[in-house]
Formats: sequence, structure tokens, C-alpha cells
Amino acid sequence: MNKLKEARLTGVRIGIVITGSHCTVDEVIPQFILLKNEGAILYPIFSYTVDETDNRFYDVLELKRVIKDITEQPIINTIVGAEPIGPKHLLDIVIIAPATGNTIAKLANGIVDTPALMAAKAQLRNQRPVVIAVSSNDALSLNAKNIGTLLSMKHIYFVPFRQDNPIEKANSLVSAMEKIPDTIVNALQGKQIQPVILGPC
Repeated sequence: MNKLKEARLTGVRIGIVITGSHCTVDEVIPQFILLKNEGAILYPIFSYTVDETDNRFYDVLELKRVIKDITEQPIINTIVGAEPIGPKHLLDIVIIAPATGNTIAKLANGIVDTPALMAAKAQLRNQRPVVIAVSSNDALSLNAKNIGTLLSMKHIYFVPFRQDNPIEKANSLVSAMEKIPDTIVNALQGKQIQPVILGPC
């Protein structure tokens, strides 16, 4: 069984896009390692916020070192650097993890002003899959309509999500990051993993 699982993503070129939900970055890094262990070739892409902002959850230089060690690829951190993803058909699939409410809102409305959004736009231009692992405090308020828009769009898939703290943060949603590998495998087959909406932990 382990050998079969490790072979699921052999040679698959995955763009891993990290945006500025800083508190969730630690949850996605182990999933990137799993993707690599399953044979994927990982290409890291940073939003401007992640590329430039030290915060209480990580130091930028240390994060870059960790990601470079995992992917063995240079980090794409400019719009110019991400643009060739489209015309050169560089990637089989893109995963935005974590995906902030800001990134989700801009993607739903066709705004491309960061490397993360350019990577998604370039991938969709080729009618290839983009996976979103949401992490947003306003997902069930201002951003609910944008998530609904993306859920209905062709070639966009969601890592299953749940309310992470419905009592204190009723509008917040966070994807179950441990489902990233299975979501990617399904998306490569043109299928949305189910269920999308999860119950409490």
C-alpha cells in the first residue's frame, strides 16, 4: 500500500503557492513534504507578503531555507517570474496553501497583482487545475460570495474546510491541510474531493 501511495504523484509538477495566512504556514509545510515523498516535483511561489514579512510565526529567511530544502527549486517571488507558467505550460497543478481571504477575493474578481495570483491566472489560462486551501477569518462574511464564485468555477478545486472556531470566530474557515495530497490527486482527475464542508474536529 505504501508503495502505491508514494507513486501517486511521480513526476507531477506542482506549483506550491504560499500566501500570507502566517499562522497556518506551519500546517502546510508537512504536506509539501508528503507531496515530495509521493514523487511530485515542487515549484515554490510566494506572495509578496510571505516573501517580505517577518512575523511572530516565522522568520522569512528561515522559511525560505526550509522551502528551498524541501523543493530543491528557486522560489518564484515576482509577477514576472510567475508569468511563464502559462505560455510555457510549466505546471500540471497549482495549490494555494494557505489561501488568504485577500487572495481568494482577488482571484474571484480577476485581479492579478501578486506572484501568487499570476501563478493561478497562468494555470487557469491553460485550463489546468488550481487547488485552494482556504485560511480566512472572513470566509463566511465578506468573502463568502467570493468562495461561492470559485466553488462554481471550472478547474478550481477546494481542500475540504470547516469552521475552526465557531464560537469565538464564527466567520472563519480553515481547510483540513492533511487532505492536501488527496485533494490534488482528485483534482488531477478532474474531480472535487468530497465532502467539501467538514464537521467539527
